[in-house]
This record gives sequence, structure tokens and C-alpha cells, in this order.
Amino acid sequence: MSTPRTLDVITIGRSSVDLYGAQVGGRLEDMGSFQKYIGGSPTNMAAGTARLGLKSALITRVGDEHMGRFIREELAKEGVDVRGVKTDPERLTALVLLGIRDDKQFPLIFYRENCADMALCEDDIDEGFIAEARSVVATGTHLSHPRTEAAVLKALSLARKHGLQTALDIDYRPNLWGLAGHGDGESRFIESAKVTAKLQSTLHYFDLIVGTEEEFHIAGGTTDTIAALRAVREVSNATLVCKRGPMGAVAFTGAVPDNLDEGESGPGFPIEVFNVLGAGDGFMSGLLKGWLDGEPWPVALKYANACGAFAVSRHGCTPAYPSWEELQFFLSRGVVEKALRKDAALEQVHWATNRHKDWSTMRVFAFDHRMQLEQMEGADPKRIGAFKELCLKAALQVAGGKTGYGVLCDSRLGRDALFQAAGTGLWIGRPVEWPGSRPLTLEPELGPDFGGLQEWPLEHVVKVLCFYHPDDDAATKAAQEDTVRRLFHACRRNRLEMLLEIIPSKVGPVSDDTSAQVIQRFYDLGIYPDWWKLEPFATAKAWENACSAIAANDPHVRGVVVLGLDAAEADLAASFRLAARQPLVKGFAVGRTIFGDAARAWFKGEITDAAAVSVMVEKYARLSALWDAAREGGKQ
Repeated sequence: MSTPRTLDVITIGRSSVDLYGAQVGGRLEDMGSFQKYIGGSPTNMAAGTARLGLKSALITRVGDEHMGRFIREELAKEGVDVRGVKTDPERLTALVLLGIRDDKQFPLIFYRENCADMALCEDDIDEGFIAEARSVVATGTHLSHPRTEAAVLKALSLARKHGLQTALDIDYRPNLWGLAGHGDGESRFIESAKVTAKLQSTLHYFDLIVGTEEEFHIAGGTTDTIAALRAVREVSNATLVCKRGPMGAVAFTGAVPDNLDEGESGPGFPIEVFNVLGAGDGFMSGLLKGWLDGEPWPVALKYANACGAFAVSRHGCTPAYPSWEELQFFLSRGVVEKALRKDAALEQVHWATNRHKDWSTMRVFAFDHRMQLEQMEGADPKRIGAFKELCLKAALQVAGGKTGYGVLCDSRLGRDALFQAAGTGLWIGRPVEWPGSRPLTLEPELGPDFGGLQEWPLEHVVKVLCFYHPDDDAATKAAQEDTVRRLFHACRRNRLEMLLEIIPSKVGPVSDDTSAQVIQRFYDLGIYPDWWKLEPFATAKAWENACSAIAANDPHVRGVVVLGLDAAEADLAASFRLAARQPLVKGFAVGRTIFGDAARAWFKGEITDAAAVSVMVEKYARLSALWDAAREGGKQ
């Protein structure tokens, strides 16, 4: 009985953490901060193909430490199968430091001395795992050492045995073959008869071989590109895809002609060159998508060229790669702004379709209150902080390790609880507005330039409450809109999701159209919150209007959560039933209904910590059940 093909592609080889210089236009010596991404060609390709809808997996090794866990977690978030990612108990995960000097210089330093992925061995290659896939993709670096070469060749032999397609990205880095010094990581070509011989001894394993002209030079043993391609053809029947930079790429399925232009090609895209690092892996991701989908080579090359264009125009490698939805949007609409990272419409699709984690259900315990708790008898900042830790305990107890639960907690009075929530699996929202402010002002910790967001963990969601009404005077509107707009852009700059809460009923009279008008106004300003937090409307029409306004402007929005406004449980149950009819409403974010009674009694010393947690657990669990029941009823 044959093994089911549950995977489209398995990549094998390098896996590292890329530390990308955040400053552009300077030397690596001048970098003041770095962005952390996953890296290494096979790792990039596994994530890149997963974004395009392929079921991808990676075979590599990572260290038994924070960076290794980071790679494993990021791959899982991207949808990559990590069963082949082995944890090496003795070696560290590889690191790479990279920078963008200008449009021609991209300095990088490889920290790969006895790193985990270079310890990959034959024992790490499982035949059953290989047999699950439709294809195996190798890269050149892992042919540079006998141990890793043996692992790659075993995987390729098993691929042949089980009828898989095979591909090679030559991925020639002289530094990683021991031909260049540590400071020459940017070097892309050094002649070496030894490397040529090693590559040529393996080329017969592949159905597809991909490289730049320089990479075919090393594979073919000559700097004459046509002659090099013909030398490769002598030892391999693979389709040869030669990347030509701004001139696109060409594919040769048979004999190599006298001129590169005679190969099959796909359209290129005139864009600004910002960062070539990782562009080849993006190109390969698009090519693999087309190849494995059985598309003609011009179509596969169109995908590849477009994915390479995204990479060239953005910061980082994997973070630059498109989703399938984004690729289709781009191919349909075309190039509007040559600096793709400055194309607002494209960047919105990129951001919204590449977010991590499934939050299709949201049961959020909101204890981000500050002013309301400060007004309670017996409360002071220290005791409020301690109480918020009890709120977190209640939230974790109800969640029980399951998905779809979260908390809203501030950092001024709830810092310790906020820190403790990290890594628990909870959705974590964090408020930035000064309580009750109108016009909107923000907590002092953010600073006048919102620079405080640089200190936030990436899993935190920026929550801002704006008391905005369509009938506000012009000055109030302008002040609030300016603050929210600046905050939105600061969130994106710092890779943080944003939740926008609006409560117009606290400001003036409302109708079924009021919240929809406010929502539309913020979209008109170019503000695209990941989440909306809306008050519990009294009518189905109000919900229809609000959700229609959101869907019309942002089809990829995360969704809506319903706030509580200290409502009685029976009133919340009724509002849940109304809201749950709208698929865009994902759940609730309720606070005082859950913690109010417990907080008042606890601050006065009338109940113990355990009793307070017990009360909140009961109420939070009951509200969660009410929402789940409402959602089920709304589907009927």
C-alpha cells in the first residue's frame, strides 16, 4: 500500500536566525538594532511555499535553545510541517548578521562554526517522512560536508525510490564552502574545481536545477554561461532555470541553445532594488508553486519573478514573501509603486494575509481597567497589580491550554500579570489610551513619538479606545484622528497588531448607522485596524451596518469583539445572541462583569485570593459558554 502524499514539498539543509540591521544605508559596524527573522535558504523556501498554499516541510537541525525554539515556532506559525526539524542537544543554532548598505552592497556575517544544521546526518532522514511528499528540494551548501552530503543524498535516493520530483537550488556561497573569509559573506562567486566536481557528481539526482548565471558557472566549471549550462546538461536531464537578475529568468527543458533569450521565460516586474538578500529563495518559492501545480514554465516563471520582486523590495527574507492572495492581487493589478514596500494597498494585503495564529474565536477577559479599579475602596497601585495577577490566574484556569482565549491587561498597573502572560498561548491585548481621555491622549510610557512601542513583545496587540462621534466638533475630530493615525503607523512600523475600540454612545445619541459611520471614517483616513472592539448594539441592523462597513473596506480583517460595559450577565447573553449572527464577530472582550464583584470584595479584605479567583473563573467560564452557545445558534 502506497503512502498518502500529504506533503507537497520537503526542503532540506540550512536553518538559521537572521539578525537584520534595522538601519538602512550604513555599514554593519554602524547598525544600532536588528530585526530577528528565520533564515537559511531551505527554511525560507519552506515558509515561502507555505505562504503560497503548498503543504511544505523542512528537514534540518536547530539548537536546544531559544533561537532553535524560535525557528521551530515561527515555522509552525507559517504552516510548515516541523517533524523533520531535529533538536541538536550539543550545538547552537546558526546565526547570520545582515545589513543593507545600498542597492549593491549587502554585508553579511555567517555564524556557523559547528552549528546545528551542519550536524544533519543520514539518521535524520526518515524514509516514511520522505514518502509522504511529492517533491524534495536540496540546496548546495549541504553538499559541502561529507556528513550533510550523506544526509542529502539519502533523501534524494529515497525520493527517487518513491517517485518524488527533485530540485536543486545551487545556492552557492563561497564562504560556506570554506573559500572566503568570515568577512566575505557577501561574496557570490569564487572559482573552484573541487566545488564544481562535487556539484557535478550529484546533478543527475535532480529534475529541476535553479541558479544564477554565476551559480551555473560553478556548477558547469566555466564562466561562459552557455558553456556552463551545456556542461550541466551533459550530466543531468533536469530542467535548468537560469536567473538573470533584472532580465528575469529562462528555463531550458532540452538542449541549451546558443542564446539565453531562446529559453522559455515569464514576465518580469520593474521595481526598485532595495534588498537582494533572500530574493533567490522567494524566486524559488514561486517557481516551486508553479512547477508543482503543473503550470507551464512561463507561468511558473511569472510566479517566481513576482515573488523575487517582493523580496527585492522589502526588509528581511521570509517576512518579505507574499501570500497566495497577495500574489494574485499583485499579478492582477500590476506595479503601481516601484518601491513595493511603499505601496499602501499592496502592503495592507501583505500584512493582513500573512498574520500568524488562528483567532477565529475570541473569549477575552478584559482587566485592563485602571481608573475604575483605582476608584474602588481599599485599592492602591500595588494591590491593583496583585489583583490583576489573580485575574490572569483565572483566565489561564478557564483556558486550560485551549485556543480561543485571551486577556486585555495594561502595563502601568498590571505589569507583572502582563509579563506572566507571555508564552501562555493567550491572545494578549494591551491598552495605550489614558483612561477616559477625550480628545484621545495616550499613556505616558509611549512617549510623544510612540517610541515606547519598540519595547513591546510582538505577540502584544495594541488596544486603543477612542470616544469618537460623527457629530464631534472639527477640532476634536482632528485631534483624535491624528492620534489614531499616528498610532496605527507606529504599530505597523513595530510589527504589532492593533485593536481599535469605539464607543460613540458615551458621547452622544446614536442610531443604527452611527458606528458604521465612525468605522468608515477611520478607513477613509487609511487606518486598517486588525481588530475592532464595538459596543453591544441593541438592533440587528446596527450590527449589519457596522460589519458591512468593515467587510467592504478590509476583507482580511481579523474580526470584531463585543465589549461589556459592565452589563449584567443576562443582558450580555442577549447581546451575544444578536452579535453572533454576524460571522465577522469573533467573540467578546468583557471585564467588570467578570471581575467587578470579586474586586470590590477582595480590595476590602472580605475574600481570599483563592476565593476571588474562584468567583472570576466561574463567571468567565459561564460567559465563554454563553458565547459558544450564541455562536452555535447564530450558525443555524
